Amino acid sequence: MKLGIVGLPNVGKSTLFNAITRAGAATANYPFCTIEPNVGVVTVPDKRLDRLVELFHPRKRVPAVIDFVDIAGLVKGASKGEGLGNKFLANIREVDAIIHVVRCFDDDHVVHVNGRADPLRDIETVNLELILADMEHMERRLDKTRKMAKGGDKKIQAELNFEERLYDHLAQGRSARMFDMKKDDRPFIRNLSLLSAKPVLYVANIAEDALNGSKESEHTQAVRRIAEAEAAEVVQISARIEEEIAGLDEEERRPFLDELGLSQSGLDKIIHAGYRLLGLISFLTIGSDEVRAWTIRRGTRAPQAAGKIHSDFERGFIRAEVVTFTDLDGCGSIAAARDKGLIRSEGKDYVIQDGDVVLFRFNV
Repeated sequence: MKLGIVGLPNVGKSTLFNAITRAGAATANYPFCTIEPNVGVVTVPDKRLDRLVELFHPRKRVPAVIDFVDIAGLVKGASKGEGLGNKFLANIREVDAIIHVVRCFDDDHVVHVNGRADPLRDIETVNLELILADMEHMERRLDKTRKMAKGGDKKIQAELNFEERLYDHLAQGRSARMFDMKKDDRPFIRNLSLLSAKPVLYVANIAEDALNGSKESEHTQAVRRIAEAEAAEVVQISARIEEEIAGLDEEERRPFLDELGLSQSGLDKIIHAGYRLLGLISFLTIGSDEVRAWTIRRGTRAPQAAGKIHSDFERGFIRAEVVTFTDLDGCGSIAAARDKGLIRSEGKDYVIQDGDVVLFRFNV
């Protein structure tokens, strides 16, 4: 999973990136500090994996990972090349989903590219530039499809109808992810790679002293209203506080979070929301060599999940021996789970569930 951190310049993107990756990306109090995208690999926190390590003492612990990409800030006119627009738009095409950081605090000492924070305007600026870039892309696509449709092919005619409806939707200033998709449209939109079709998670970056406040600010409430209209999620964090959390070791982190009244860090919130956004789950494998978490899309069947480990596993799939993490944890060992009849033998049609502990049997 690759998540792109986007937003206007100087809203806290690189500060958040530093906090969640500890990669030391450059930060500064001026626009366009980030030019080339920084990429950081973050391990996914999973207490189930930690417990399996305690039970089986493997030589290696291999968690699932997420790539975070810190992309240059976008400004009005980016779709026409303003600022670092072309570079921004090229980089965002490569990510699976967008983490849209929105500044939700006022501070005269922190420069804002438009003078002051205004979440509604700031979100509209980014969204509109993505839509305008998509419209330009769709205009070229429509020219090509119209020429092809002259041959009378019904499939091409259906594709043209879809593209014209989608273009009209974009022309109303509405993102592709808000398009009223028909079942027959899905194959067509997958081939378009539209920027405004990517799933979005809004991250409201608030001031440190507002983190444990009893009431959200008007800025954060504005972000939530936009997210609700798009059926998107909002995670509220303080990027500066996240930097402090990232600098603590495990023993110091929990008391610090408790002191702030937080049940989990902003990174944990973003990762869990990202999994929900993309419909992802994790299954687990155990052995003397390693205990490992694997990320798959919800609804993946056993042979395709096996293919995440090695293509031979999918090609020669025989069956999957499955036990839930909860059952295995309660038994304390594979042998005890087997004795209690908790390990199931599943075939090619079995859909892997989140937290399944799986041993794949195969033959090639």
